[in-house]
Amino acid sequence: MSRRSGILEFAVLGLLHDSPMHGYELRKRLNVLLGSFRAFSYGTLYPCLKSLVAQGYLMEEKNPGDPYVPATAINGKRSKIVYRLTPEGKQRFEELLSESGPDAWEDEQFGVHFAFFGQTDRAVRMRVLEGRRNRLEERLERMRSALAKTRERLDRYTLELQRHGLESVEREVRWLNELIETERGNRAPRGGDSP
Repeated sequence: MSRRSGILEFAVLGLLHDSPMHGYELRKRLNVLLGSFRAFSYGTLYPCLKSLVAQGYLMEEKNPGDPYVPATAINGKRSKIVYRLTPEGKQRFEELLSESGPDAWEDEQFGVHFAFFGQTDRAVRMRVLEGRRNRLEERLERMRSALAKTRERLDRYTLELQRHGLESVEREVRWLNELIETERGNRAPRGGDSP
């Protein structure tokens, strides 16, 4: 399974853990969860849904709530299929929630893990946050070193772009430090309820 499809599987299972929904609603929620820069098309979403159904993690319900309407059409239109998590799907989501290794710290996966932190065990949250911070601190050191070596050869716009990237990573490290301190102190995050 590719990394991107693994992220999509995790996000789909997580969203359906809250409530069943049809593909259109699921796609809208995925785009909100994952951000517009990682928007998923129907051409990506539906094969993922079909795969999750085939693996037994999801079940399809056609025309839920109205058993007398044929599954093929409602008023001449195609019926909507609502996707619901199976017990195996709930178990798979729990397994994915408990993952806290290096994949969970990477740029692509971290956001999805973080989106479901409210359902994640505190110890797992701490491992993911600390792993992410360590990964970014390593990246920060590499960026500073590279910038120090090439500063004289860069034009002012490229230098400014490098500085912007450095500041973005520094800002995320500060944010992670705040989150880790909140988790350690079991205090409520800024502007929110306790986890």
